[in-house]
Amino acid sequence: MEAWFQDALTFNFTIPAPPDPEPIEITDLPLPPVTHNETEGGCTREINPRGTGCIGVKSSDLLSGSFLPDGDHITASVVFKGAPALPNSASAFNGLHLIIVRANGTTFPNGDPWKCITCGVPKNQQYGLTSTMNYEYPQAFNDGTRILAGSYIIDCGTAQLASAECTPQKIHIYPIRWNTSPDGNGSGGTIRELRKHPDDFNPTPKTGLPHTPRYDLVNVTLLHAPSGVPTFSTNGSHLSINIESITVGEARGINSVGDQITYVGFPTESCNIDIFSVSLKTSKVVRVTSDPEYVDPIDKSPDDKWVAIMDSTTSHRMMFLAGMRGIPPLVDTLITSAISSIRSNGGRGFFQPWLVDEYGARYYEDGRYYQGQQINGEEKNDPLWNGGADPRWSPDGTKIAYFQRLVTSPDCGDSNPLPCPNSTEPGQRRSRLMMATLTSRSAFPQLLSIPLGNFTLAGKFGGHAKVSFVPDSTGNTLKTVIATYHHVSDDGKSFIHGTEKVSATTPNVNSIHVDWFSDLRSSGISESSKITSPGGFHFDIDIENNKFYANGTLTTTVDGIHYRQPLNGT
Repeated sequence: MEAWFQDALTFNFTIPAPPDPEPIEITDLPLPPVTHNETEGGCTREINPRGTGCIGVKSSDLLSGSFLPDGDHITASVVFKGAPALPNSASAFNGLHLIIVRANGTTFPNGDPWKCITCGVPKNQQYGLTSTMNYEYPQAFNDGTRILAGSYIIDCGTAQLASAECTPQKIHIYPIRWNTSPDGNGSGGTIRELRKHPDDFNPTPKTGLPHTPRYDLVNVTLLHAPSGVPTFSTNGSHLSINIESITVGEARGINSVGDQITYVGFPTESCNIDIFSVSLKTSKVVRVTSDPEYVDPIDKSPDDKWVAIMDSTTSHRMMFLAGMRGIPPLVDTLITSAISSIRSNGGRGFFQPWLVDEYGARYYEDGRYYQGQQINGEEKNDPLWNGGADPRWSPDGTKIAYFQRLVTSPDCGDSNPLPCPNSTEPGQRRSRLMMATLTSRSAFPQLLSIPLGNFTLAGKFGGHAKVSFVPDSTGNTLKTVIATYHHVSDDGKSFIHGTEKVSATTPNVNSIHVDWFSDLRSSGISESSKITSPGGFHFDIDIENNKFYANGTLTTTVDGIHYRQPLNGT
């Protein structure tokens, strides 16, 4: 597997020696219990005593997603089966739903290691859903309150998805739309994957379908290289192949800084399907992988120094087509789609997860060849279990989530020469959610601009302040700042003393609610104060329209002159 190797040779970069294999611990994560009776009422209390739903044995019903920002939960979509048709919570656990799974060995307050996010959401809070909807590739927002799944955003308002405060009554399911017509009408475009999540919530759309609250993608750009040349060009009877043409078969993601896109591209070598990357700044194309086996799903680590890849290397599935190297991709102009489809046999796939460093395939000094490290090479390595799309890194770079499916009839058994294996998973289910922990790695430094906890801030000239940055109930998101000043001075002329406490929440994406309590005074070169009314100062601000609505007062007095907050709506 070759990553950025050609760039390194071109610019004389120093290529380090390949890394040695590292220890990797594989965890089989818990899922809802399994019922073999998928008809109405088949999910009994004997199977699930808590009445929180059952899944079937079918292998294709599980799709894993990404970690929540806390790194302790993984998103996934499942299909619940056998719920009783009763007017109670049990009937909510039926059909396609989005769940989050605890990845740290603990359980939610009800005792389950998983939590259904979309079960029981009121119908009037589900917008634009269709009979063909899906929750593919579920990816959590960085705020921990929203998930992008398929063409929908599942939104829990101000509550963290993993918290007890996030209940079905707080969940709203919104469609995503981007405009594709000059007049704004029509259904618009849909999306598969975003690394920069949309934040343009449109509560009352005037044009375009659906006419429901939705998220609108704005400033959608068609990627185009004006000076680019086609893959094949001719000059008289002479044919040229440009290996750096941008030929996107399927987009596979954006890097952490948002300036590079990876995609499945047209082959550089005949029948050898690879991942490529293109710079959004320079339009330069680089071949990321080069081994003859098929590779497709890929996820870059948060620091962009490693990639997790699903690859068919261990099966040699594609060697009869791509094993002979160096053949120009001529027949591929006709049969690329056919060749890429051979990677699987119906529902049986041949992918396994691999870990590759940023420099890709190369040789050790002793002649050994490095093409990466199979993530499940030591354990949970069964060729009849196929890795599915997509592997996902944890935010701290120490874990990788992926899922697998066990080959199932009709892709084995009966007239198929491959016998169907028995599943050893709970309930004999034929899908499983896996987590690889890179046990020798340290977590990346948290990219938080504000630390959480209690601190002392020293004045530059003198005095000090006791400061508390207080998180919300999940412990991950800053909610309240408390400061007590003790004669603090940064210039030796003004001295601050007193207390201040401010809390902020976001009722929705367009508004902020603030609770403010202040009793601050300044002495020295200027006599001043900043004081709220006895019950505090509380306000809501619409950040879209900049409208301000307040209760209570906040008054700042400087040398006897009083300054009060604006009137409501001004």
